[in-house]
This record gives sequence, structure tokens and C-alpha cells, in this order.
Amino acid sequence: MKRILITGALGQIGSELVEQLRMIYGISNVIAADIRDSPVAREEGPFEKMDVIDGKEFSTIAKRHNVDTIIHLASILSAKAESIPIKSWKINMSGLLNGLEIAREMKLQFFTPSSIAAFGHSTPKENTPQVTIQRPATMYGINKTAGELLCDYYFKKYGIDTRGIRLPGIISHHEPGGGTTDYAVEIYKAAFKKGRYTSYLEKGTTLDMMYIPDALDAIIQLMEIDTSKLINRNAYNISSFSAAPEDFAQAIRKHIPHFQLDYKIDPIRQNIADSWPNRLDCIAAIKEWGFQPKYDLEMTTEAMFRKMKEK
Repeated sequence: MKRILITGALGQIGSELVEQLRMIYGISNVIAADIRDSPVAREEGPFEKMDVIDGKEFSTIAKRHNVDTIIHLASILSAKAESIPIKSWKINMSGLLNGLEIAREMKLQFFTPSSIAAFGHSTPKENTPQVTIQRPATMYGINKTAGELLCDYYFKKYGIDTRGIRLPGIISHHEPGGGTTDYAVEIYKAAFKKGRYTSYLEKGTTLDMMYIPDALDAIIQLMEIDTSKLINRNAYNISSFSAAPEDFAQAIRKHIPHFQLDYKIDPIRQNIADSWPNRLDCIAAIKEWGFQPKYDLEMTTEAMFRKMKEK
């Protein structure tokens, strides 16, 4: 039975991943950790208030709970990272290095997500290959590209079972954390409450997206596959669908016909989005561990509104 430590557990992905993994492995075997405290999280299962930059504390908690797996989600995301680049480097890179060192010392399985931010303007935008030019133009992207290389290094040099995926924009009911693709969450909430939304990205800005159940399934599927099947191992391209703001608007109008989409461009986030691919080639993930997303844009839209109505 696995014993898993999840950092960044109160974030958009972590909060739902903790819940799903506890259904699989049992509440006591999944330890949630975050720099923020949460009385609610403490009531739901094992929880540790932890700063990933503090390597000693990180290590103590991993050993106290006798974990065999670390899922390292703690990070500063793309748009927010541009406003605090030095702090982002420290959190994103020192936290990752601490996690990898603990995995090396304790011989743990280690997962951390990369991102479509790991690509840049010189990367092919259509059917972006698994292995291609990576010259990111943002601090977050630089962090993620360096993180991919670090995980490869720890696997090749120390034999640590590192694994990872390149996450696209994640759509969920939890509040996003400062990413460039956050509009894909905001647009549904604004449509449901107000019937209109002002996009900070231009019309025609197509990006890879994923409804969170597909992301959770991908993480779990990759973590459970036999290691011998993995060739690329770290930072697999994954995506459910590609869409621009107007594509979301069209899908939303099937449920809210009067929905209105306006535009007020944020130059910083627009520049970030322009450096990312339009559509990823996910063939490596499909062939090596059976990646198979279930949700397209229409199904995601239906699920988002259904959940909002239930709430």
C-alpha cells in the first residue's frame, strides 16, 4: 500500500488529487501538506503545514509519515511568477531540489508536473513534439524546463523513479492560482453569475486545456504504470482539447444563449500565452502509459455548469 506525501495540497489540483488518492489508498496513507494552514484539511485527514523551501522540515515530515512517494505540486504559477521572479525561482527550484534530495535519500518514487510553459516562441506551435526546442520566455517556464532536466538527472545519476507530465490549462471548480490559462475557469463562473465575461487574452489565442478529472486520472495512471514501460519518463505532453476564448463562448452559449464575451487584453499574460503551443502531440503518453482523456470542450462545459447548479 502506497504512502504518499502531496505538497501544495490546498491548490487547484492538489485539493482534488488528495481526495481521489485517499479513495484509492485510504485516508491515513495520503498526507496533505501546504504552506497555508487549514482546519478543514486537518479534519479530513493527515495534514502538515510545511514550507518546501525548508529542506529539514520537508525531510522530517516525509520520514515521520514513512512515505514511499512524493507528489510535489507546490509552485508559483506563470502570471504570478512574472511579478515576483526571484521569489518564484527560490520557491519553485529550491522546493523541487529539496524534494528530489529527500527522494534520493529515502529511495522514493517522485512526481512533479511540468507545464506547457516549458516551451517558448521558437517551439513548433502545432502538434508540438514530445522532444523539441525549449526556450521559455517566462520565469515559470524556465523553472519548469530546469525542473524537467533535474528530474532526468536524478533518474539517470541516482536511479530515482521520477515521473512527470506537462500540464495544459486546468479547468476546475476550485480557484486557480495565478496561471495564464485561469480565464478558462473564470469564464464559466462569470457566465453562470453574470452572463458575460471580459477576456484578458485576445480572440484566437488557442491553448491546450484539460478538465481536472482527466488531469487527476493522468497523474494516477502514470504513477501506477510499471517503470519498465516508460521511455521519456518525465514531462509527458498531455492535453484533452485546444481552445481559444471564443470557443469557450460558443460552448457556453449552448447553455446560456445570451452570454456575452468582451476583450480587455493583459499584455503580460497575452505575451506569455503567445509563447506557448496551440496544440500538443501527446503520442508518447498514449503509447507508453495509455493516456486517454475523456472530456472535450462540450463535455467540460456541461460538467462545469452541472456542478455550479448543484452548489
